[in-house]
Amino acid sequence: MDIKSFIGNTPLVELKTFNVPSGVRLFAKVEFMNPGGSIKDRIVTYIIDDAEDQGLLKPGSTIVENTSGNTGAAIAMTAAIRGYHAILTMPDKVSKEKQDALRAMGAEVVVCPTSALPDSADHYVTRARRIHAEMPGSFMINQYDNQLNAEAHFNSTGPEIWNDLGESISAFVASGSTGGTISGTSRYLKMQKPSVHSVLADPVGSIYHRYFHDGVVDPSQIAPYFVEGAGEDHLAKCMDFSVVDDVIRFTDSDAFATCQHLAKREGLVCGGTSGANVWGAVQVARSMTGPATIVTVLPDSGNKYISKIYNPEWLMQNGFNAGELRSLELAL
Repeated sequence: MDIKSFIGNTPLVELKTFNVPSGVRLFAKVEFMNPGGSIKDRIVTYIIDDAEDQGLLKPGSTIVENTSGNTGAAIAMTAAIRGYHAILTMPDKVSKEKQDALRAMGAEVVVCPTSALPDSADHYVTRARRIHAEMPGSFMINQYDNQLNAEAHFNSTGPEIWNDLGESISAFVASGSTGGTISGTSRYLKMQKPSVHSVLADPVGSIYHRYFHDGVVDPSQIAPYFVEGAGEDHLAKCMDFSVVDDVIRFTDSDAFATCQHLAKREGLVCGGTSGANVWGAVQVARSMTGPATIVTVLPDSGNKYISKIYNPEWLMQNGFNAGELRSLELAL
């Protein structure tokens, strides 16, 4: 068997230490158990398999993609196995651990300023598209606009969750950047049980919350934030708001405090999007009365963020108050 055989069918664990109403249960799918370390293994394998079937990828081809790190890791892993070259662009807020891991697998990493606006030549999405356009024969995953992204979750993540929890599922909660996870998984779960409540957790500084509630993209909403792999400064075509019932906002502090809780109380050292997802799941759970089951995903491991969100010095240097984080953690 090759490494592809171990993608998916990740464990689903119950989170029992959060303060939620009696009869309301929280579950999280441990996606960092995928071989590439994140949920993005699912979409990259799905899209590359399709490209090979269509003859779009041939031995020695170059795969180009913009990434916040996890898609890049999945691409770098798959490229190494299948004999492709990978060029990956990413914002400079991406942790050094992620960047170094990509280079270790032979990928070429192009770091772009996080502050670059979507229409800037220095924006990491724009840079990837330009590299692809200037390199004949290259292939771009195009995770933000490729409907195969959501389709991968419709065909894997959604069915796996349904097989484990079935009719008990009341709500699915996830943050989103490309929108693939929330869109594909929610679509599948709603097909099985239309009453499943789908909630997107969106960071302050992203455009999705305002767009969902008011129908406008407001550039004034765009602001820097530290959580990697959640929210966006442009509308991704893969994001399907027709299967989303609500969008709630979280802060970096909400996400990081939840990461601390998960590590100290649940033994799960997770990345910032995992913290955001569980924080969102807790908020949804507190709005319900039992019996109810809320499910979310833990997209990646905290091992990629030890130098950042688990580093007291980094937190202090970037304006996070230890007392405030501790108070938020205890309130969970």
